Amino acid sequence: MHEGMHHYHTRKRIHHHFEQWPHPNALKRFIDRMVYVVGFFAIAMTVPQFYEVWINKNAAGVSALSWGAYSFTSLFWFFYGILHKERPLMINYGIWVLLNGLIAAGALIYG
Repeated sequence: MHEGMHHYHTRKRIHHHFEQWPHPNALKRFIDRMVYVVGFFAIAMTVPQFYEVWINKNAAGVSALSWGAYSFTSLFWFFYGILHKERPLMINYGIWVLLNGLIAAGALIYG
């Protein structure tokens, strides 16, 4: 679910040793830029679940365990971003921790 931002981070690190940044290959440059769009889109796809749980107060079929696990793994990536001073990782996974955690909490409250 969150591989896009990790790929961007990896591409930046590769630049220091093997590849040019930005990459001379148009496809790789395109993918490097699109990772932001995909990261935003992935977060946007979670908003309807958040809306259903918190606005409609309906958590039928929502697993608190799964969403809690998503929040935990996002927290790991958030701290990874902090340790490596990677702002895109911190922002993206900070939002994921919040959304996933709120959906897990809503599943416990309304489920």
